[in-house]
Amino acid sequence: MLKCPLSHRVVSVLAVAQHVAVALCLVGLTFDVSSAAEPAVAKPSGSPASVLLICVDDLRPELGCYGVDYIHSPNIDALAARGRLFQQHYVQAPTCGASRYTLLTGRYGPGSNGALFQRAGQWKKAADQVPVSMPGWFRQQGYTTVSVGKVSHHPGGRGGKDWDDDSQPEMPTAWTRHLLPAAEWQHPRGWMHGLANGEIRVNAGQMDVFQAVNGPDSIYPDGPSMDEALRQLQQVAAAEEPFFLAVGILRPHLPFGAPKKYLQLYDGIKLPPVPHPEKPGGRTTWHKSGEFMKYNRWKRNPNEDPQFSEDVRRHYAACVSYADAQVGKLMRQLQESGRADSTVVVLWGDHGWHLGEHAIWGKHALFEESLRSPLIICQPGMETVTTPVSGVVETLDVFPTLCEMTGIAAPKQLDGRSLVSMLRDPQAAGHPAISYTGRASTIRTARHRLILHRDGFAELYDHDSAAAETENVAASQPDVVQSLSTMLKERLAR
Repeated sequence: MLKCPLSHRVVSVLAVAQHVAVALCLVGLTFDVSSAAEPAVAKPSGSPASVLLICVDDLRPELGCYGVDYIHSPNIDALAARGRLFQQHYVQAPTCGASRYTLLTGRYGPGSNGALFQRAGQWKKAADQVPVSMPGWFRQQGYTTVSVGKVSHHPGGRGGKDWDDDSQPEMPTAWTRHLLPAAEWQHPRGWMHGLANGEIRVNAGQMDVFQAVNGPDSIYPDGPSMDEALRQLQQVAAAEEPFFLAVGILRPHLPFGAPKKYLQLYDGIKLPPVPHPEKPGGRTTWHKSGEFMKYNRWKRNPNEDPQFSEDVRRHYAACVSYADAQVGKLMRQLQESGRADSTVVVLWGDHGWHLGEHAIWGKHALFEESLRSPLIICQPGMETVTTPVSGVVETLDVFPTLCEMTGIAAPKQLDGRSLVSMLRDPQAAGHPAISYTGRASTIRTARHRLILHRDGFAELYDHDSAAAETENVAASQPDVVQSLSTMLKERLAR
């Protein structure tokens, strides 16, 4: 197992309301290779369920189904109403690449955005010594595995200057097809930070931090990508083989750009105040929101300008509603395909995002807002449920859960545990969650979060206290610090 520092988890809530559709179909890049790293295992008897995995970038639990009453997210809310919503799901790292590494491998890993490329380099040297990935494992069981959009860190799953070099796959042997229709955004790198009508990021300081242009969904990057995803869903659903289709939705990733109709959903709506908006005192994992601040902000700072803060939050909300509309398209296509009753659906956010809490506009800290993200799992034939899962879980658990739900054996190297028992009983106990960055690691229990810095400095937060993550109580609770430190180290040593 890769040894790495670990970190912590995040909390937040959301709301309800509308949806829209429309998109333009464009052909994407294709990477097709045969599986070779590990011998296949025998498939269980019967027809295994297919999997639709929906990955949403930078999505905190800013959704109606999580209790935020001003958000328009009807499609995700509908998915949550017929599946199981996990209230306290935490990612392994507050950054895209490292978080997706854990989702796609079921293992702790490096805390950097290059984690999957590091794994690819190891695979190139000694494929038989690199544990199989989740899509690679399902492929070995006879599944057609397809990825569209941003599923691994690079949309389309390739390296190179513009992220389109077929000789540099991010996940060798994992995907039957790994696609990204860059359309008018020229290449996957341009698509990743694109605004309306083909605008790509050359200099972030010259690109607006938010935007809302009139037009259909196709004028922003998720439009053509979702059309490709719908076409792929139609194709794999028509085949006899089970499928593992992963669809990565880019928004609400920076810059916050979505068709104007989604911003108009928030006209006249009063936003709730930002909780604990002050920069924390003392030593913490606070950061300067560098990714956000490098964009053109018209010389305005949301920490100093309440109106600008509200403008940013409305544009983030518009992007959430745009992403929600894309989820609606997928779910309608799945229903029309005739495979809805035999397909497990998972909606997963790759990490949280601060909207001014702790004076942060971004994700790279180890506070709750960075690490808590949505997780919704829908099982075929599951009756409408209203009780969310309250126990603490983590992204590591998705891989073994999907194995159990589809009836295939799980590989032995996984660091997580199946959540099937919690799908059946939402009151079942969860387990502590581990997260990390390069400078600290954290463990989140139902009550506490402990953050351990590399030099041993401890932050301890008590979520039974109204102060929560605004007051470090490590000095007054040394026994808790010691107990959680031991637990954290034991988890890392496994």
